[in-house]
Amino acid sequence: MRTAPRAAALIGAVAAATVLTCQPAGATPAGPGVTARTISERTVGNTDYTLREITVPPGQSTGWHYHDGPLYGVVRQGTLSHFDSACAPDGVYRAGEPIQEPAGPGNVHIGRNLGDTPVVLDVLYVLPHGSPFSEDAPNPGCAFQ
Repeated sequence: MRTAPRAAALIGAVAAATVLTCQPAGATPAGPGVTARTISERTVGNTDYTLREITVPPGQSTGWHYHDGPLYGVVRQGTLSHFDSACAPDGVYRAGEPIQEPAGPGNVHIGRNLGDTPVVLDVLYVLPHGSPFSEDAPNPGCAFQ
């Protein structure tokens, strides 16, 4: 199967799922074994659209971070526990569920895998051209990392 049609179909599915059922996902400094694989990239105007597969092993996290643009994703496997900068859980996302993360330094968060199977996410990053996938943020004082 060619990558471009597969990626286009996945981007469409992620976007449609997010538009239909928006809910509040990724990135650094991530725990050991957290991986990201780029599936597709495209720049339109001044916006970079990148589809990535993120894998978070059991017991690991994305690290505290924020994004310069919104993210839209779908949990493909496992359960992602999402926490905001007040250390409060702001979502638990299971396989098949969409996740959305708003942009900006006022949206510092962490994704944690508290389960015993890897969390696999398909994530569409919609970022200003040339922006990093995530911006590191310090732990806001939570008892966990």
